[in-house]
Amino acid sequence: MIDCETRLYINGEWREGSAGERFEVVDPATGEVIATVADATVEDAQAAVDAAADAAADWAARSPRVRGEVLRKAFELMTAQEDRLARLITRENGKALPDAIGEMRYATEFFRWFSEEAVRNLGSVSVAPSTGARILVHHKPAGVAVLITPWNFPAAMGTRKIAPALAAGCTCVLKPASETPLTMLALAEILEEAGVPPGVVNILPSQKSAEVSSRMLHDPRVRVVSFTGSTQVGRILLKEAADCVVIPAMELGGNAPFIVFDDADVDAAVAGAMVAKMRNMGEACTAANRFLVHEAVHDEFTEKFAAAMAALKVGNGLEDGVTVGPMVNEKSRAKVASFVEDAVAKGAKVLTGGSAIDGPGYFYQPTVLTDVDPASECLCDEIFGPVAPIQRFSDEDEVIARANSTEYGLAAYVFTGDMKRGLRVSEALEFGMIGLNRGIMSDPAAPFGGVKQSGLGREGAHDGLMEFLETQYISAEW
Repeated sequence: MIDCETRLYINGEWREGSAGERFEVVDPATGEVIATVADATVEDAQAAVDAAADAAADWAARSPRVRGEVLRKAFELMTAQEDRLARLITRENGKALPDAIGEMRYATEFFRWFSEEAVRNLGSVSVAPSTGARILVHHKPAGVAVLITPWNFPAAMGTRKIAPALAAGCTCVLKPASETPLTMLALAEILEEAGVPPGVVNILPSQKSAEVSSRMLHDPRVRVVSFTGSTQVGRILLKEAADCVVIPAMELGGNAPFIVFDDADVDAAVAGAMVAKMRNMGEACTAANRFLVHEAVHDEFTEKFAAAMAALKVGNGLEDGVTVGPMVNEKSRAKVASFVEDAVAKGAKVLTGGSAIDGPGYFYQPTVLTDVDPASECLCDEIFGPVAPIQRFSDEDEVIARANSTEYGLAAYVFTGDMKRGLRVSEALEFGMIGLNRGIMSDPAAPFGGVKQSGLGREGAHDGLMEFLETQYISAEW
């Protein structure tokens, strides 16, 4: 069992859920229960919103510098506990320890970035051209924010939401995924030590996600909902948020194309593909989902990529040398297996991998497929696993059309030796983020988010701060 706090964190206090119920957290590498966690009810959700609302005025009134220094302290404390928290991530999420350490460094940077952005909530003063009146514009904390995070990045998805909310002067209630609640509960202790007052951040694990979220979104004091997860759940939350016109910030599903042109550096493209596909075992919304490779370099790229995938060591993420951990649960592994089975039934060839691994845990082999039929399910849906389907293309306009032929628009990758072409193609792609000759684009200083059915709003950069602020205009004369 894990030695960490497992109760709800409400108003600066640790408490059991009002119903006294608990749910199990399982290590995906072994299938063993590593903790039981308090299961929040709608009554607990109400108590958390009450606490956030009561703390809101005081937190908003604190100077930006004071709020920024609290976030800076959280960055320092979290950095000092990097190894402990990374191991906790690996135990509840399954990702290999090097991957978990990478997530930790990404996660902590949000606290440092928004500690600096807290003091950059700038307004403006101008003169109305027609009347001569002064136009004063400033930005106020929106109010209580509900933050709902997924299981694939249990630290980073929390800090990416908590940091801008606190920097803006908002208080919040965070509901972590029930598969991975322990990291956020550990973070609550760090935030308390950093000086976050009671009620400003509340952590609410629950398996009653729909009921708990609905109760909070129908409280008129809740003014922002920030959600990362599937498009299907995002649509439900948007409908719930509409009843009280709650400001939505949605980072939803993806179906990222990875385009390799004939003039690309093939070795660099393979290296980029390994990052874009295999970060977090492919369980990432930005993961490369469809590989579109020019026919002139298709065979070379495919051969080298398959060899790199086959060389990966799969196992318990805490073991030395392991780079690929298990899927988060059996349901996720079964979904990945079904994608491969469907593609093979439609004529795809398996170059490496292609099956689940026996034994305890939810492991699946890193897999490369070629000659994938356009009707294959893995090209239409988000794989969220270590499977790379490859197709050929011959024409720039053709590949742009194929890349854009999806309801999603989160991330895309382009590899080419011609920067003019790279920028031209990037502008033509209907995606919120493009990795141009890079296999990763996530950065706290950059606006993260998608278009079409991949979401609304942006996280990170200055844009992330603005998601938690309301613009107010004052008309005056002097």
